[in-house]
Amino acid sequence: MDRKVSLKDIAQKVGVSTALVSYVLNNKRENRVSKDLAQRIREAAAEMNYRTNQVARSLKTNKTYTIGLIVSDIANPFSSGLARIIEDEAEQLQYTVIFSSSDENARKSGKLIDTLLDRQVDGLIIAPPAFSEHQVIYLQEQQVPFVLVDRYFPDLSTNYVALDNYGAAFKGVEYLINTGRRKIGMITYDSALFHLQERKRGYTAALEAHGLPANKSFLKEIDIKLEQATVENVIQSLLSGNDRVDALLFGANKIAVAGLRYISSLPVKVPEELAIVNFDETEALEFYQAPFSYIKQPLPEIGRLAIRILLDSIERNSAPTQINLEGELVHKIP
Repeated sequence: MDRKVSLKDIAQKVGVSTALVSYVLNNKRENRVSKDLAQRIREAAAEMNYRTNQVARSLKTNKTYTIGLIVSDIANPFSSGLARIIEDEAEQLQYTVIFSSSDENARKSGKLIDTLLDRQVDGLIIAPPAFSEHQVIYLQEQQVPFVLVDRYFPDLSTNYVALDNYGAAFKGVEYLINTGRRKIGMITYDSALFHLQERKRGYTAALEAHGLPANKSFLKEIDIKLEQATVENVIQSLLSGNDRVDALLFGANKIAVAGLRYISSLPVKVPEELAIVNFDETEALEFYQAPFSYIKQPLPEIGRLAIRILLDSIERNSAPTQINLEGELVHKIP
């Protein structure tokens, strides 16, 4: 078995001190080292297949350089896209991310938190499911660094990065109104999650702001364990009778995929007879030829901010940072 390359080996190859090699490879600020020298050290480490002694590093810094990430469903394009961004950002900062999915289940979320803490992660990034406030309070009591992402609980003072869901829904509905639609429906999840409640509130507020009635029969809430048949039945009811909708706001990307799958099989012209706006852009929606608009969430910014806020919390135990980012409405309706 080959002997493991040490910092001393690299130092001898480059002709510098072991301390200087450690300084550069531990990603510390290099204002005391020229860029050329830092590059030579890194190149030598790569050529010699140097690997960080993580155990020694952890003992020295009292950190494991791992982060736990709990998303709602890693199979959901939104969650997987966010996870990818967080992983890439963390890697640049020499952190490893451990992924898991709560499946919108508070009990499972609690078990995952316990497992990640047992593995001594330095902090957590969590998209919390409904009714998991007690888990967040527990983390606060235990002084575990964490950031909530995508969702948060407005009554709890925590770090979070999320979309301005109220503003995004308002913007989407207002756009439909400005294109001449007057009977606008919404299909969303029946959930206590604050971000989904905010989307519903934005939908209603936009109608009221433009003098349109908030017809209760036009707002449909379905189980978060989405089934295709349920979406089809809801859409059929919205498109039946004399008082049928002329536009739809889908409150989540998975609802949009299921809804467009069904609408594409109907003799309904989109957007002439039915205009559509949905949350999030996903690859699955590329299979549908009908033009629709969508709210684009700033995923790269959400992921980068979540990592930066978490690491700042790990280092400084600073006051909570709370950020609501603006969504971009991508217009595709003539």
